[in-house]
Amino acid sequence: MSLAPRLDLRQTQSLVMTPQLQQAIKLLALSNLEIEGFIAEELERNPLLQAGATDDVATPERPERPERDEPAADAAAGEAALDTDVTERFDDGPSESIATGSSGAGAGGPGADGELPDLDAFAAPAETLAEHLLAQAGAAIAGPDLFIARHLIDQIDEAGYLRAHLLEVADRLAVPLARVEAVLAQIQTLDPTGVGARDLAECLALQAKEADRHDPCMARLLDHLDLLARGELGRLKRICGVDDEDLADMIREVRGYDPKPGCRYGGEPVQAVVPDVFVTRTKAGWAVEVNAATLPRVLVDRRYHAELAHGSHDKASKAWLGDMLAGANWLVKALDQRQRTIVKVATEIVKQQEAFFLHGVAHLKPLTLARIADAIEMHESTVSRVTSNKYLGCARGLFELKYFFTSAIQAADGGDAVSAAAVKSALRALIAAEGTAVLSDDTLVEMLNAKGFDIARRTVAKYREAMGIGSSVQRRRAKALERA
Repeated sequence: MSLAPRLDLRQTQSLVMTPQLQQAIKLLALSNLEIEGFIAEELERNPLLQAGATDDVATPERPERPERDEPAADAAAGEAALDTDVTERFDDGPSESIATGSSGAGAGGPGADGELPDLDAFAAPAETLAEHLLAQAGAAIAGPDLFIARHLIDQIDEAGYLRAHLLEVADRLAVPLARVEAVLAQIQTLDPTGVGARDLAECLALQAKEADRHDPCMARLLDHLDLLARGELGRLKRICGVDDEDLADMIREVRGYDPKPGCRYGGEPVQAVVPDVFVTRTKAGWAVEVNAATLPRVLVDRRYHAELAHGSHDKASKAWLGDMLAGANWLVKALDQRQRTIVKVATEIVKQQEAFFLHGVAHLKPLTLARIADAIEMHESTVSRVTSNKYLGCARGLFELKYFFTSAIQAADGGDAVSAAAVKSALRALIAAEGTAVLSDDTLVEMLNAKGFDIARRTVAKYREAMGIGSSVQRRRAKALERA
């Protein structure tokens, strides 16, 4: 074997992930609202991009309407043809009746331009719990105690509970423990009642004192909340020294208290889930369309590019302008490809789960990502990205696309397998209708087998716990408390 250096010529094949390809793959996993934010950043960065107006009215700055870039249409030609009704409606965006609930765009609105007013503009920022407490503390506490109060308020979580040890606070601030306890007692008198408690029992006790219901019997009940949770009413009666009627009255009182008094303040505003895809039933079949209301049109302004190119003479300016044009063309192409891919995947989901859209969750079939990928001739990872963080709106409600992929449960009669979601729906219905006769897991297994579901007891317990439903013992105790 020769050890001398030599030159070899080899030919190999490899897949190179260009930055644009990586970005296109990333766009697939984003929801429409996330895409909207991405587009906004690109519009600021690239002067050749412009958000197309939904009514096609030119903006004052650009009298001429920008022309749509042609590569997007070229990319679409390579896609497998979808149903004509679906693709035509997709290109124009959702129908007016779905997107806006009216037959004319902006017609009849109270605004000067026919648009409905933005109600969010009238909403004041929500006051946080800490701000609410600090405002009250500033009026009720003064001097060095106010500094201690502010430190304690910083340690109160969003539910209203103090998550700090008073001894550690006293050591950190170099003040006596008794003084920290006195300041905490003042904080516990602030609104909302129950704030500053260190555990649930103290939180409920503060509310009982505010309601003038904290007698020795109530105090003993709050000291034994574990017995109340387990439904051991006999022991509670003996400990509290009350009869059935008094115990029932105390339990009703405790149920009226707020275990998380701080949750009514602050926190991030709840974001409504917006569907990325609409599914409607038409005479010709199912129509699948992207929600264009949350996805602005992006256009390449070629006239503006021509103006800039006419005034660019140095090499650096021409190179920069070429990069901007290439980036704008790529974005339009990538967004168009993304929308077509989403529609393609959603259309196949509707095809595979048509029984669900017609008859409900009991008819949901087992479905995997691989099955959809094989049907539309795409990679399974692509289908996974498309169905991530995206929601489908239909006549039955709003569903995450991942909802339609469920594992299979073999039918007891040897027929077609059923989905786990259908089994959970049947299990929930049986428990909801059990009445006073609480059903054990073994009984539930027998009843599900009678319905054609071949399911084991451990699977029933797993599904029950996943749905947040207690065991038969827990449900029996809960019903006993309700009767009490």
